[in-house]
Amino acid sequence: MDDRDTVTLQLGRPPQGDFDVAVRGDDGRPIVIRNAPLLADGTPMPTRYWLVDEELRRLVSTLEAGGGVREAEAAIDPEEVAAAHGRYAAERDAALPADHTGPRPSGGVAGTRKGVKCLHAHFAWYLAGGDDPIGRWVAGRLQS
Repeated sequence: MDDRDTVTLQLGRPPQGDFDVAVRGDDGRPIVIRNAPLLADGTPMPTRYWLVDEELRRLVSTLEAGGGVREAEAAIDPEEVAAAHGRYAAERDAALPADHTGPRPSGGVAGTRKGVKCLHAHFAWYLAGGDDPIGRWVAGRLQS
């Protein structure tokens, strides 16, 4: 089974655009994918990193459902979060074709401009090596 088939099974639907696997498990299965900044039709894709591992998604969903977004926002300095959004956006935007003149992805992690929208996206970027204080916070909570 190729990566696209595996990710389709993991998500329960086909991926919307091109991607590569940024993090694999010990068994070779995709854990995190890195999305292209544009879909095939040119639609901006603001979420660069996507957590596709079913167990990790479940664990992060449980954390979110228990108030994790509010807790993370309270625990991390807003300036650190804003700086992370800037780094994420810069990396994503650097992947745009040089001649692209259409709509561009906006915002930072998960397309948000301020604060925390989605722990999954922060954690995915962190697992892929991103300097994300929210992703670090999630990792710490999941290890507890």
